[in-house]
Amino acid sequence: MRGFKRWMKREDVECSDALHIFQSVESGGAPSISVKALCDLMEGDVVATIPKRSCLTVRTSAASPIVEESRLGGYLGLAVSLMYERSLGPQSRWFQYLQILPSSEPIPLLWSLPEIDSLLCGTEIHKIVKEDKALVYQDWKECIKPLLSSASLKLNPDFFTVDEYVAAKSLIASRSFQIDEYHGYGMVPLADLRAKPYMLSDVFLLELTRKLEELYVISFFVNRMSLLCSMTSFNHKTAAEDVHFTSVSYCSESDVDSSNQKQDTDYKMYGDDEPVAQDSHLETGGFRSELEFESSSTSGNDVMVMQMIICKDVKSGAEVFNTYGSLSNAALLHRYGFTEPENPFDILNMDLEIVLQWSSSVFSCRHSRRRLSLWRKLGYSECDSQNSQYFEISFHGEPQLELLVLLNIILLSEEAYHELELALLSVGNSKQITNRHVLEKYNFLIEKATKLSKELLLTRNVCQALLSLADAREHFFGPNSLQDDIKSLNESCQAKEHKLYHSLMLRISERRILKKLRSYAASGLKQLDKEKSERV
Repeated sequence: MRGFKRWMKREDVECSDALHIFQSVESGGAPSISVKALCDLMEGDVVATIPKRSCLTVRTSAASPIVEESRLGGYLGLAVSLMYERSLGPQSRWFQYLQILPSSEPIPLLWSLPEIDSLLCGTEIHKIVKEDKALVYQDWKECIKPLLSSASLKLNPDFFTVDEYVAAKSLIASRSFQIDEYHGYGMVPLADLRAKPYMLSDVFLLELTRKLEELYVISFFVNRMSLLCSMTSFNHKTAAEDVHFTSVSYCSESDVDSSNQKQDTDYKMYGDDEPVAQDSHLETGGFRSELEFESSSTSGNDVMVMQMIICKDVKSGAEVFNTYGSLSNAALLHRYGFTEPENPFDILNMDLEIVLQWSSSVFSCRHSRRRLSLWRKLGYSECDSQNSQYFEISFHGEPQLELLVLLNIILLSEEAYHELELALLSVGNSKQITNRHVLEKYNFLIEKATKLSKELLLTRNVCQALLSLADAREHFFGPNSLQDDIKSLNESCQAKEHKLYHSLMLRISERRILKKLRSYAASGLKQLDKEKSERV
């Protein structure tokens, strides 16, 4: 820590006296970096100033010529830069900074295949993580391994193995920031200080931490909470952030040779180097917090430094939260290696394949294909990402409207199906049905959903279909019940069994959504029975 503070001083990284950065030892014996607020922080207070030249990027790294010559852009280029700086040891300009970083973050990408199969079975990210491992290996084999055969580069192969590449990617995924258009993504010293959170056994603290995001992200740590548990300096909280990080586009860098000022678009992007898109609710989202991260200049229009600015009054001893956005536990575990209790942004996917399998078991494959085709002709579509088609089930167990419409069409009588199909054929590709009889009869299917039409979609057969789909989706989690998972979670130790703990948290959060889906369908049946009895 003393070396890192000397490094910050040498690099002109300024940290406010209102913050106390120190190193402590966690219960397991591992060192932990913490930052405490020593006084009240007011909106607009600048708590840190970080020169862009102090950030580890593809532009500032000693590996810049290698990255540019190899045309490696985005996260892949940054990973090569990080590995190269590590290979330099004490000769690296960022040596003291790299010393306070862990070797890797515990994201599922680093888990073994047996661990992925046993711990993530049935979850949204089971298949995705396995695909990621294959893609990352392919990236390493095609883009990084060839660098080792170049005698002119003189790279140390020990620091460019596939394991080192995956470790670098894990750090970049959870700690890097978008700096500006010129630098792209980079490692921002001081801004990325954090350590591992620990779940406490005390009932009161469990309830408290239920409201806190247990993410390895950025937070200012408070005196009060640091007395309760050994967690990191900069923490994260979903939908309740107190700090905000923003980025301003690059204008110019007077200390960079103009001949090197090529835009990142000149680089070829390889493999899985870009942030995960929203599929299976794995959207990385914009980085948000109440601590502003801005670019500023000391001369002319040059954007030379970034500032961390308090955007919300914070009392002394209060934790200041930061967030990566409104992400589900599947997204958090996949990208950052942790989960959050009672995450309100959890969403479960119901694969289209599950729906078609159910339909084919009740009717026939031909019946299912024809009804799906009609549904698409009406202008509906499923969510589609990474070669996966699915429907979303919300945190409250409500199915996506498009799923309810599809179930209604699958359950239409043959007469109704042909009537609607003929009406569509008569208007060609316009999808504007003019047949008044058909419009009145099937308006709730043809017109995009309103609250009223959604209620009309929830027929008795649809409710029963939802119950069957919930059972089919539950089957993917294996023989253990939800109660079995909850019991295992209560008996696990987050600090010592990190993988087990967070995989169980994910399984439980997704299975609880299935439970809510069943309640949603059961409530629909109950309401229909009530309406029927009232009519009688």
